[in-house]
Amino acid sequence: MLESIDAQLSKDHFKKLSNLMYNISGVEIQAGKEGLIQSRLTKRLRALQLPNFDSYLEYLGSKKGQEELLAMMDQLTTNKTHFFREKPHFDMLRNKIMPEIKATGSHKLRIWCAGCSSGEEPYTISMVLNESLPNIASWDIRILATDISPSMLDKARQRQYFKSTLMETPPAMIQKYFKKEGRGEQAQYQVKDNVAKLIHFAQLNLMTAWPMRGPFDVIFCRNVMIYFNQATRQQLVERYYKLLRPGGYLLIGHSESLTNQGRGEFNYIQPAAYQK
Repeated sequence: MLESIDAQLSKDHFKKLSNLMYNISGVEIQAGKEGLIQSRLTKRLRALQLPNFDSYLEYLGSKKGQEELLAMMDQLTTNKTHFFREKPHFDMLRNKIMPEIKATGSHKLRIWCAGCSSGEEPYTISMVLNESLPNIASWDIRILATDISPSMLDKARQRQYFKSTLMETPPAMIQKYFKKEGRGEQAQYQVKDNVAKLIHFAQLNLMTAWPMRGPFDVIFCRNVMIYFNQATRQQLVERYYKLLRPGGYLLIGHSESLTNQGRGEFNYIQPAAYQK
């Protein structure tokens, strides 16, 4: 058993790991992130009892290392989020999108959360739909929530969260849609069944083929494309466009924009919201 690890990340290591991340997931790690990579991946070396980054790269290239590729991506991407993050999108879903759909007489709704992380986003969507539709039982609703990370999807399926993730959730909705377990800072909030039953979680790498055919009424892809270069972002936007129904909506992160992404026939609606 290794007592300690003092592995140094060389320029060659950084280049190889960056290329590996990009080739697998499309995530681009910029120069200047060497310290972050060394710090985060040293934890993986310690967990695997590997002495240095040469042995880690060798391990990643082996059959045993296939699962480690996903663990590496977990370490090098940010999965921090919370319920009702970037609230204007959820206000738009409730006050604009749902009234439009109801006006058509349709009782069918399809939503995709691309890059759902630990589940706060799709569960927020489900709560908003429950608030918007008193007769929700008569609707055919499916929320597809995908992420590349198995560990994030496992956490999402467990649907247990600390109070810190509920900082922007109205107290009445916490009372209505969560079951509190435990006390004090260690208390956890369990998402109730009526919220969870609308959601299907699945692993998906956005850089690979997509098995779903659509069409979707709304696609949430928020704070995901910031990790990709411009060419990859443009490709994703074009693929999202094809999967949306006419009049469907693409919602992206408020720090993101389609301005330089060849947004095609998407129409700008409001900050970080576009319509086909």
